[in-house]
Amino acid sequence: MASKQKDFSYYTHSKEAQQKLYKRSLIVVIISQIFSGAGLAAGITVGALLIQEMTGNENLAGMPIALSTFGSAISAYLVGRLSQRYGRRLGLGAGFITGGIGAIGVIMAAMMGSLTILFLFLLIYGAGTSSNLQARYAGTDLANEKQRATAVSLALVSTTVGAVAGPNLVLPMGHVADFIGIPTLTGVFLLAGIAYILAGLTFLVFLRPDPLLVAREIELAAEKDRKSIEDGQLTHRQTTSRMGVWVGAIVLVLSHGVMVAIMTMTPVHMQHHGAELSGIGLVIGLHIAGMYLPSIFTGVLVDRIGRPAMVIASGLTLALSGILAAYVAGGSVFWMSISLILLGAGWNFGLISGTAIVIDSTDVLTRAKTQGSIDVFVALAGTAGGLASGLIVAFSSFALLSFLGVYISLLLIPLIIWMRYKEKKPLVDSI
Repeated sequence: MASKQKDFSYYTHSKEAQQKLYKRSLIVVIISQIFSGAGLAAGITVGALLIQEMTGNENLAGMPIALSTFGSAISAYLVGRLSQRYGRRLGLGAGFITGGIGAIGVIMAAMMGSLTILFLFLLIYGAGTSSNLQARYAGTDLANEKQRATAVSLALVSTTVGAVAGPNLVLPMGHVADFIGIPTLTGVFLLAGIAYILAGLTFLVFLRPDPLLVAREIELAAEKDRKSIEDGQLTHRQTTSRMGVWVGAIVLVLSHGVMVAIMTMTPVHMQHHGAELSGIGLVIGLHIAGMYLPSIFTGVLVDRIGRPAMVIASGLTLALSGILAAYVAGGSVFWMSISLILLGAGWNFGLISGTAIVIDSTDVLTRAKTQGSIDVFVALAGTAGGLASGLIVAFSSFALLSFLGVYISLLLIPLIIWMRYKEKKPLVDSI
């Protein structure tokens, strides 16, 4: 039995062993996501407010999200390459621990009052965000086609526990911060540092054997069984669909960019209209619940009625959110909560359906590298959204930002219709 860690032949020809490892790997992913969810809250909830406090103006309010998402882009590339070469365990474990170090560094920078150091550690902190997103792939490595979206959903919904709790711990963690002598707004970054490090250790210690490496060996063994070895070199059937990869990537990029842009400026918009910090924290907490909690049923819907139908649902939900954000009172916790819940749900539909399209369209032997590259662009979309949101609101209005989000969201609909037309397939799969 000891040889099973190094010799994957135990799994290559046993469907029962593969399913057991699939379920065990999914449990590890779920536990890690519960921890890492709490780490997501810090930059979202108080990042813009921290910058305002340090600079005295709102022109740079979008910088925390922009920098952390740019750091997420760099990390996505590196985590993807590490995972491709050494497996999910090392790639994701290193990414989460790096994000934890970044969160602790943000606290140090705030204590020193240094924007330069703060910006540096916000970049590093972004590694936690990209690792949290890429962890969704770890649960799909051994999943069959009808399990993939559901596996992504289980990974995402487990994030809800920490992600919803985080923003609502702004005030309690602020008291902790005051008690230990660090700036009040950095209390949630302390929570993020601990949460990300625990998530990383969970992967490093428990994700054995590595599901990606096992999936790769299963594919290689299958190719050998098909007798596709020529001149001593292994060849495998090319299963990558370039159109599918591009469409899935665009769905992920657009839905993420719209979500980040509107979410980033919501705390500042609400504060301008007299909302209390506790109310802002509640809205962001409910937004994050909207991002992850629908995963309970989103994955099943994506697997049952199909990826295209849920992409259309994503575009419509994001657009409705943008319309509400533009028109409702900025100081209304209730109406801003409704808008932000819809924003999160639209992102959720886009993330799971787009991820499923990417997985369907890639070969297991190169999948991690492709996934990492796509997540680079997803993170860059978040960077662009974060930066642009601050500038648009500063020089125009939150309403204009919201209407731009509506326009971009609706582009998802003709995109997916075009893809299905090219594939000569219906928009809704048969159930």
